[in-house]
Amino acid sequence: MIVSSNAQAQLAQKSVEETRIELKTRLQRTLGRSLAVREVDSGSCNGCEVEVTALNNPYYDIERFGIYFVASPRHADVLLVTGPSSRNMEIALQRTYKATPEPKIVIAVGTCACSGGIFGDTYATTGGIDKVVPVDVYVSGCPPRPQALLSGLLLAVDKLPSKA
Repeated sequence: MIVSSNAQAQLAQKSVEETRIELKTRLQRTLGRSLAVREVDSGSCNGCEVEVTALNNPYYDIERFGIYFVASPRHADVLLVTGPSSRNMEIALQRTYKATPEPKIVIAVGTCACSGGIFGDTYATTGGIDKVVPVDVYVSGCPPRPQALLSGLLLAVDKLPSKA
């Protein structure tokens, strides 16, 4: 699934509070517990990381709704991958994917992770991360806004199997 600019515009119409409440409701309905997210930088310029970090600031405060960033892929439900897959990170990204328990969801964050972005398919990168690991949700933008990241997390939660 792709979080398009049209979906981002619709999301912008909603207040951040409405989006967070919707995310918490879907999370409780689907998992019945918190969502563990492992962020992986596979060669980005760090623009996307700034926006991912903004999700933890007091304005968005996603931890209040049961979404936590974890240090190990073994504890993660979702892999949030930024940047094109650089040749140096290709094996590390594959190992991280394999270490994540099933069911796992991969979100490609930013234009570079989705398609290679300005780096393209050069000698130093493989292009988009979907050439290295399977991707479930694409969040475009350079960098994507925090609201788009929330929308991507909503799509990811919907892809997880229900607790029932």
